[in-house]
Amino acid sequence: MFSLLSEFDLIKNYFSGFANNEFVRLGVGDDAAITSIPAGRELVTTVDTLVADVHFFVDTAPELIAYKALAVNLSDLAAMAASPAWFTLSIAMPEIDESWLDAFSRGLSDLASQHNIALIGGDTVRGPLTITIQACGIVERGKALRRDGAKAGDGIFVTGSLGDARLALEYLKGERTIGKTYQAAVCDKLHRPVARIDEALSLKNFASAAIDISDGLAADLSHILHSSDVGAEILLDKLPVSDAMRACVDAGDRQAMALRGGDDYELCFTVSESRQAAMLTQLGVDGFEVYRIGTITQDKGLRCIDSKGEFTMAEISGYDHFSGQD
Repeated sequence: MFSLLSEFDLIKNYFSGFANNEFVRLGVGDDAAITSIPAGRELVTTVDTLVADVHFFVDTAPELIAYKALAVNLSDLAAMAASPAWFTLSIAMPEIDESWLDAFSRGLSDLASQHNIALIGGDTVRGPLTITIQACGIVERGKALRRDGAKAGDGIFVTGSLGDARLALEYLKGERTIGKTYQAAVCDKLHRPVARIDEALSLKNFASAAIDISDGLAADLSHILHSSDVGAEILLDKLPVSDAMRACVDAGDRQAMALRGGDDYELCFTVSESRQAAMLTQLGVDGFEVYRIGTITQDKGLRCIDSKGEFTMAEISGYDHFSGQD
């Protein structure tokens, strides 16, 4: 039901109970927050906006909207190997719906508590449903992963299966059928992406470059290639895909979705040959699995090699909000 709560009541009732952490001296409730950065550390900052019926269906469960709004920012922090510290929330909504806000707040709080990230402020306004989160993380000085460190000969890796979020989107839009066995798991990949924070912290001493996969592997890997002034070869048969993708999508479409489907939020990263054995040993100790999918090359461009050894140059465009095409 709709409510006559004031903006201040809304903040007090739904967004003032989030836990603080050692980086926050003053959180929600004043004109501004006060935070601190330990000596020898740097601040990593990211921001993402999610708009109803652009980034999520307007009738999506509010706890899932909240989860994803924070998760995509956590994924950006993971790509830089930063430990989550605090975030701000700005939310526009057509009306105050207390049951919606209660579920949204719970979804946000659950994920925030998992990563010990504190909500320190934000804003609420009337308008079309839009959620903007700015998140900050802490990283040792000079240890942040960046896009510009890849070198020819480096292996290219990803942290998990690709294309499931695109499969879920096509299913929810009625464009593709998924067996009941896989529906929940596939939709979770779209609505509840896992930010690979722990994996990134294990990788920070090994990876030469990294990015999170939000607009599709080809598009996001191309950012590494551009920033590092290199090219890449991808082995299509090595792209990791889920059982759902194998069961519901033919091989050709499967590879295309793994290459270009967005919203995966896995990490794509590069590691020099000399450090790969140590990296794999460390990840094994930490209980993480990664998949090598290709190699960085001196020749520019992104080449995709099939099972016969034949290659094609990949289109590297991802989703563009202003063209409306992907």
